[in-house]
Amino acid sequence: MSWRPTVDPQETPVPEPVDPEVEAILTPRDRDLGGFVVRRLLPASGHRTVGPYVFFDHFGPTGLAPGQGMDVRPHPHINLATVTYLFAGEMVHRDSLGSLQTIVPGDINWMTAGRGIVHSERTGPALRASGHTVHGIQLWVGLPREDEETAPAFHHHPVETLPELRQPGVDIRVLVGEAFDRRSPVKTFSRLAYVDVSLQAGASLELPDGIGERGAYVVDGEVICGAERAARWHMVLFRPGHPAHLRAEVASRFVLLAGDPFPEPRHIWWNFVSSSEARIEQAKRDWRERRGAADGPFPLVPGDDQEFIPLPES
Repeated sequence: MSWRPTVDPQETPVPEPVDPEVEAILTPRDRDLGGFVVRRLLPASGHRTVGPYVFFDHFGPTGLAPGQGMDVRPHPHINLATVTYLFAGEMVHRDSLGSLQTIVPGDINWMTAGRGIVHSERTGPALRASGHTVHGIQLWVGLPREDEETAPAFHHHPVETLPELRQPGVDIRVLVGEAFDRRSPVKTFSRLAYVDVSLQAGASLELPDGIGERGAYVVDGEVICGAERAARWHMVLFRPGHPAHLRAEVASRFVLLAGDPFPEPRHIWWNFVSSSEARIEQAKRDWRERRGAADGPFPLVPGDDQEFIPLPES
């Protein structure tokens, strides 16, 4: 899912923390997409990625009146994987592989773009008629250089297939990767973790520290790490190799990102992510010329082949 056709030219500013466990706290940049607000955390100035995660958008909660819905028209991706997770609402995913999948809260949608894929997300007819609230997170995960041109693929994992762990005052669901001695069934291309955590008031949690870079995004409430407080809709980045403990004075919810960074940078232009700028230029030409609409790198989306998002001019 791509909520907008370009990445903000201005990146998220990074305040300087003082706690030794905390490297930075990211403040989101809000983007109003015609009444639909997206909060962008990554890329940020000085912290373009967290491990392999190159892009982070938090959308909603947004109420859609009867007759209204989301309509993210068909658009392309290369050399990345998209990860969609909903807290509320519903959306219908279609892609150029022929996938047709309704996403509901708690499910994980993992779409590997590889050498090229086209997809769309729209509100289904029933919810469009009745109106509803949509709320969730969109991530882009870079692929290792040797896997960037892999075959595109789509995998859907219902909420009941994702492992959970309950401790006093703490509820954990491992969405992707491995953490807290639980492993998600989602296939990944590098070592990473994506975890949904709820803390009751007064509860605390020690975060895993044996995996690359870590960040915790506060969906609701507020979390405290040492001397630092992260309010709702902010992301705490932790110092690699240091222990980190989060506690909550009020009921709170956050998602944890963790993973090993790549040895080479990832370039982002529009919906394209790659270790190669030349590869992005090729993808731009392919989409501008609509190459592959029949049998090339960017096929049409079955069932949603009458519209598409044009290549931006800049």
